[in-house]
Amino acid sequence: MNSDKIKTSTQVGLFVTCLADLIRPQIGFAAVALLEQAGCTVRVPRNQTCCGQPALNSGDSASTIAIAKMVIKTFAQDDYVIAASGSCVDTICHKYPELFRNDALWAGRARALAAKTWELTSFLVEVMELQQVEATYDGVCSYHDSCSGLRELGIHDQPRQLLASVVGLELKEMNENNVCCGFGGLFSIKYPDISTRMVSDKCANVGHSGVDTLLGGDLGCLLNIAGRLRREGAPVRVFHVAEVLAGMTDGPAIGEGESDL
Repeated sequence: MNSDKIKTSTQVGLFVTCLADLIRPQIGFAAVALLEQAGCTVRVPRNQTCCGQPALNSGDSASTIAIAKMVIKTFAQDDYVIAASGSCVDTICHKYPELFRNDALWAGRARALAAKTWELTSFLVEVMELQQVEATYDGVCSYHDSCSGLRELGIHDQPRQLLASVVGLELKEMNENNVCCGFGGLFSIKYPDISTRMVSDKCANVGHSGVDTLLGGDLGCLLNIAGRLRREGAPVRVFHVAEVLAGMTDGPAIGEGESDL
């Protein structure tokens, strides 16, 4: 990722992600609101598709390459590409250049896209230098650090810095907030027993923390945790961090009246 300062009238391309598009579109609307609040002009290409992560993880290189080429072409004109998902950003930033390492025609284009692609909170804090947001949330929250966001992109302080400016919000760290929730995309399908134990441990830590809200930056993780919390009858609401930062928490939380994993 490139940390050069933004240009005047920067055009940002929003990569919505499959899960947000199909299950939680409000995350995309929240991302647009936050980017515009920070002074960006936002473009949401209608022909964007999946980043290719599921195909890549399944070993389907041909499909992954075809998807990646579409993404590269779709966002070629934007100054920056932003996604409210650490796993998708990791795929674009780290997996695409490796995918095209032996392709002289596409390698440079893949590296160019990787250099301008950012996770939402990281972009707002590090590039746009946003110090506070205009939002209110009455609740005690804990933050789940997703594996891709934390370990591959170094996302930890950025969302917490922005959450500190939300009026009425108290952030309380739970034990093992940086431990995997057991989702891991195909991992939860291939190893359901292990995945269930991991998410159960995560929910136990949420419960022991005494918070009423869980936040995070990857919808896959949040759907996994929200579904388990609901099955266990835990009175904890789950939101994507962008929803809280944008003040979009009046409706149902994740897992309330909608599909979950």
